Amino acid sequence: MTMFGDGLDQAVQKAFTRPAPKSAGARMRYLVKQLGGTRAVAQMLRISQRTVERYVKDQIKKPRPDLAARLEREVNKRWQPQIRAKAREKAATTTGIVIDARARMGYTAPIGSTDQDRIRHLTVALPPHHAARLFDAQEQGAGDDRLKEITAEALKEVYFQDGGRRAGSLEEVRFTDIEHLEFGL
Repeated sequence: MTMFGDGLDQAVQKAFTRPAPKSAGARMRYLVKQLGGTRAVAQMLRISQRTVERYVKDQIKKPRPDLAARLEREVNKRWQPQIRAKAREKAATTTGIVIDARARMGYTAPIGSTDQDRIRHLTVALPPHHAARLFDAQEQGAGDDRLKEITAEALKEVYFQDGGRRAGSLEEVRFTDIEHLEFGL
């Protein structure tokens, strides 16, 4: 599970105007339509082409738990691409993104300051350029570690340094032991 990548995807999914298909048959039919055939869907989901055909015809109604999870993930990944793109564009250019996190946070600072890590619960509105960095990195296939670094840099600038008004000598923010993480557009 990728906490940061999934969190960004869930934030974008809240912008959807219609719910994604719920039943296994409807999800299979959607994927067959998107990918142009049952063979491509079968290869993607790692099942037989005949099994896909049986789901499409509603001969099978309840998938195994692992197949149900893959099916839901693939449908949500492809559902309403234009709405998804507009939501990302809006966050990256005008509205920014809100992060709600409960994690152990600390920082590296000059000697004599209180840089002890501690559990903090923050809800911070990040400006559009930070949202753009997060979405760009996600689209380029960045892993959770890179997305975590970008988020820590954004929290350093927005929360700890208050846009340059304080703590100018901070070097690095540590963002570990994440208990809760949620993004909002």
